[in-house]
Amino acid sequence: MQVKAGPLLSKINYPADLKQFSEADLEQISQELRQYIIDVVSVNGGHFAASLGVVELTVALHYALNTPYDKLVWDVGHQAYGHKILTGRRASFHTNRIYKGISGFPKISESEYDTFGVGHSSTSISAALGMAVASQIKGETDRQHVAIIGDGAMTAGLAFEGLNHAGIENSNVLVILNDNCMSIDPNVGALKEYLTSITTSKSYNRFRDDISHVLTGLSKLGPNAHKYVKKIEKSIKGTLLKQSNLFEALNFRYFGPVDGHDVKRLAAIIKDLKDIPGPKLLHCITVKGKGFALAEKDQTKWHAPGLFDKITGEIKKSIPDKPQPPKYQDVFGHTMVELAEANNKIVGITPAMPSGSSLNIMMKAMPTRAFDVGIAEQHAVTFSAGLAAQGLVPFCNIYSSFMQRAYDQVIHDVAIQKLNVVFCLDRAGLAGADGATHHGAYDISYMRCIPNLVVSSPMNEEELRNLMYTAQLENVGPFVIRYPRGNGVMPDWKRPFKALEIGKGRKICDGEEVALLTIGHVGNFAVEARNELNSEGIYPAHYDLRFVKPLDQELLHEVFSTYKHIITIEDGALQGGVGSAVLEFMADHNYSANVVRLGIPDLFIEHGEQAELWAECGYDKDSIIATVRKFAVKRVTDSMTG
Repeated sequence: MQVKAGPLLSKINYPADLKQFSEADLEQISQELRQYIIDVVSVNGGHFAASLGVVELTVALHYALNTPYDKLVWDVGHQAYGHKILTGRRASFHTNRIYKGISGFPKISESEYDTFGVGHSSTSISAALGMAVASQIKGETDRQHVAIIGDGAMTAGLAFEGLNHAGIENSNVLVILNDNCMSIDPNVGALKEYLTSITTSKSYNRFRDDISHVLTGLSKLGPNAHKYVKKIEKSIKGTLLKQSNLFEALNFRYFGPVDGHDVKRLAAIIKDLKDIPGPKLLHCITVKGKGFALAEKDQTKWHAPGLFDKITGEIKKSIPDKPQPPKYQDVFGHTMVELAEANNKIVGITPAMPSGSSLNIMMKAMPTRAFDVGIAEQHAVTFSAGLAAQGLVPFCNIYSSFMQRAYDQVIHDVAIQKLNVVFCLDRAGLAGADGATHHGAYDISYMRCIPNLVVSSPMNEEELRNLMYTAQLENVGPFVIRYPRGNGVMPDWKRPFKALEIGKGRKICDGEEVALLTIGHVGNFAVEARNELNSEGIYPAHYDLRFVKPLDQELLHEVFSTYKHIITIEDGALQGGVGSAVLEFMADHNYSANVVRLGIPDLFIEHGEQAELWAECGYDKDSIIATVRKFAVKRVTDSMTG
């Protein structure tokens, strides 16, 4: 469905068109841009509240700067919908996050205005600094470099590393801090409290406008004036605020806080800041979900609400006529509470994803035993290791693709020390519309090579519960449980806990000629495929490995001793995955068989619905059926011939 843009926005295809309007028109353009985002996202879905909060900032940046010569680096990209619409993609915006459509995040290959790919948070400052230093080396002294980062993303160590380096480079970098006290969930930590103290200091805010105006003007008078300006500015800000300014301690010129929804003033400030040399930080106060009342009121719910009625605000959800299986994340959340009630050593940790991981269920039931540590995956892992070192059993829930950021900590702080940290890797496998940056494609490969780790994956909700129960038993050690985004297969899922033997899989059924070896949820695709093949007179065997590490050697000896053709199926990268582990076993034990591996190929898979991507990668039900047919011989029965 194509949505019609407003009268001014319809004339803007690129920033050059925006510059033809007067400053007086910017407010209406902002209103039309916000309405266009509401209109399109309400019928097509996508991230919502974050982009509404930076509409005015987006318009001001493209109006005041010379993009794409001047470089904008958007942190994460949830906030970049307005940017996409103003930079040549309004006509294709309805395909946002849809299979074969435009990406939901900035992407270098999609547009010259997307200067850096940003699916994970907190990269913008380092990337913008690299660009700024490159411009210095090339003699491009007039080029601007802007990192737009949220206060939630600022909690990650990488953001501080970038600030620390930028402060000594004296490069032409402007960091715009989009401060709305939110990431996906409300922000936490000392930095949030510090930013709040700046924004609520009445004396500081009373003087800030005049100071900013006067000092900006003085700084243009020459190098000596600039030196004195910095001293005066630092003295005034240090006096008015209870604590010294963190950003100025890192050698950034600090400006703000300013109203992030005053588009004309923002444009004027950004134009002024172009003339001030060195690293600068502009602190903008914004409202996530601005302009859509329900999104302003419940920003977490409206981060990515799905389809909704833009008039009533009703989020559209289909109502099933029979009980449905739960999401794996909700099974995790409710099971955490059950286990923690029985074991007072259990604690929960998540890096800024309490609602996305469903740890918020435990946070509500047991607020002193569940921790949101902010966007800080490395810290989440080592914090968990510290808890485990003192005898607690931390369940550290991190999305599979985000766990990549804490790999060193998994090895050094957990595995080497054999600490009983339970890593619950949500969104393992192909995650859907978020695309390549969010697919959990690599965890099997990067986890199974680490000594001391148990690596597992449940085929259904009951197995997830039992793996979680097993992982918190005495002296189990480091334990990984990976599970996908979305729903399981068991409406009746809440069953009594059973301890599982570590490293033992299960035979689901015997068969003829062909054996299917599956790991995790994709085992259900094999069940569906097997049922269809049985109706044709083809009878493959099926084994659920359950554990990637240690592998069930007894089960594999049985498989290789019995079947000529073996098909491994996994929702993960083929390089180094379960299929590779099975081939290693075959080589190590001198077996000979025809092994076919189905999984994610050696490519970055783009965005789309999970079912579309499973089919594209060739391990959905139909792909399994087609692969089995290549090797199996039909058994002709009386019923089939009669």
